[in-house]
Amino acid sequence: MTVQMAFQQLQTQLRLCYSEREATNIAHLVFEHLTGWSRTERIIHKAVVLTTNQQFQLQRYTQELLQHRPLQYVLSEAWFAGKPFYVQEGVLIPRPETDELVAWILETVLPQPTAALEVGVGSGCISIALKLQWLQASIKALDISDKALSIARKNAELYKADIDFVHMDFLNESLWPQLPLFQVIVSNPPYITEAEKASMHPNVLQYEPEVALFVPNETPLLFYEKIAKFGKMHLTNKGYIFVEINEAYGEATKQVFLKAGYQQVILKQDAQGKDRMLLAQLL
Repeated sequence: MTVQMAFQQLQTQLRLCYSEREATNIAHLVFEHLTGWSRTERIIHKAVVLTTNQQFQLQRYTQELLQHRPLQYVLSEAWFAGKPFYVQEGVLIPRPETDELVAWILETVLPQPTAALEVGVGSGCISIALKLQWLQASIKALDISDKALSIARKNAELYKADIDFVHMDFLNESLWPQLPLFQVIVSNPPYITEAEKASMHPNVLQYEPEVALFVPNETPLLFYEKIAKFGKMHLTNKGYIFVEINEAYGEATKQVFLKAGYQQVILKQDAQGKDRMLLAQLL
């Protein structure tokens, strides 16, 4: 089967589960991963016959995609900050708004900090992206999930990013004295309420880790309240907190930090115009 024929076949099959635009985009990403060729190169090589191994891989990818398994898990790869990261079930798939959060941190925190903390490391994409820019910074990254920490360490090794990964339940305040002071604290914590599940896509609900996504309806701001409290004890003077937030709770999240005593609290919208990021600073 030629590259062109296989691409068209995949595109047709994906339309059973996805819109025409989504099916086309996914098919292009699959074939870029499968062949190593860009769209233009695949046009040039459209008559090239796929190898037996490539056909086997494509069959497996197709089956998994038709079961709504996220493309990033199918390919074991997600792009973040211009780089591919290894991902599998057990860690959140990096989102564009998280990429925007990292860009905001890097343009705001000048000069480079000496010590930073990430609460909830997932694939390690945030800590690694920061470390690659903050070469002299000591970065510590916490997570309650052993699998997430294992995947994050694999990505850190790939990019030779020296990060101290720690297994810790951040909600357990009795563990906080183990941690030092930081100039920057960053987190993309669980912030989706159980009530919001009904509106979510099946590939998120069935495959991405619930512990990294959901909070009880009764305590939607649980992690922000803990981070604000932690920061009062573990931030240096003029230290920063950066968090990704639930767009439905932008103002409420801002009030959490203001009531905790942070003098500067800024809400920032993402590229879609949604309240998605927050900066809090102790002055």
